[in-house]
Amino acid sequence: MERLFCKGYTWGFFSGSGVFGTPEAERSMELLAKNGLDWICIPVNCFQETFHSTVIFSMFGHTQTDADIEAAVVKAKSLGLKVCLKPMVDCLDGSWRARINFPPEQPRYWDSWFKSYNSFMQHYASLAERLGCEMLCTGCEMFGMDSQDKHCREMIAKVREVYSGIIMHNVNHGDELRFPWLEDVDVIGISAYYPCTTPDDNSLTQMNSVWAGIAEKLADVHEHYGKPVMFAEIGLRSVHGCAQYPWEYHYDPQEQPDEQEQADFYEAAMASTFDIPWFAGYFWWDWKAKLPPADKAKDNRDFTCYGKKAEQVLRKWYAK
Repeated sequence: MERLFCKGYTWGFFSGSGVFGTPEAERSMELLAKNGLDWICIPVNCFQETFHSTVIFSMFGHTQTDADIEAAVVKAKSLGLKVCLKPMVDCLDGSWRARINFPPEQPRYWDSWFKSYNSFMQHYASLAERLGCEMLCTGCEMFGMDSQDKHCREMIAKVREVYSGIIMHNVNHGDELRFPWLEDVDVIGISAYYPCTTPDDNSLTQMNSVWAGIAEKLADVHEHYGKPVMFAEIGLRSVHGCAQYPWEYHYDPQEQPDEQEQADFYEAAMASTFDIPWFAGYFWWDWKAKLPPADKAKDNRDFTCYGKKAEQVLRKWYAK
């Protein structure tokens, strides 16, 4: 079997409705593709009210419409890219989606929640099938959900009834070996926000050392499930010290920009994993559908590598 390997990037997270089909968004995807990509991950944002709500819904103005998604997929395929569609649920009360949970003595709440989640996922699985998306992500960083073995196995089975492509599920780093039902998916996706520096050492040498150990842990994941492993999310902001906590997304105007630390993180992560036969690649986080002017790109301290040193590293590795 041909090795699955995604030279990918996540594009357009939280763009809202009406953006994906604009000339500005098309230009953004074109610039991203020039970095040597062969895959793109397109997220869809849906919501529930709180971490203990049981109804998932789309929201006008914030959820990408099906027409938006189709426009993005068509554009991606015109650029020669394979597509992973990634429907995501976020809580309007600000809770991290991993906190979605219910009392174990009240299983009826999980029954209700999965009824809604299955409807949500079935819709996007059917859309992914119709649009020819080669991969579908069935959940992202959802510890509470992922702990429900029976419900999750049923969810995957229902998805397979309508979707014939690759099924990837995205767990958070630290959760890689916790959920036996992951044996039912095709690819184990990890949000690879692994800390790899110290307050005193943010050097590439330090990062390489830590990433060598991470690669060994990934081998345990592959052996445990017998499945390819990929980084469904990976990245960090271009801020000094961020490799200590790559998941941190809050903006602080006092932060010191640091393109080199971001670039070194890219280098160390890919050097440690790129040539592993069972490793299935990367969807780096994340490239905006609306980009800043080129001369302002370096002022951006977000996760995107656009116009920064990390983009040069990405292009170097993806040219291999």
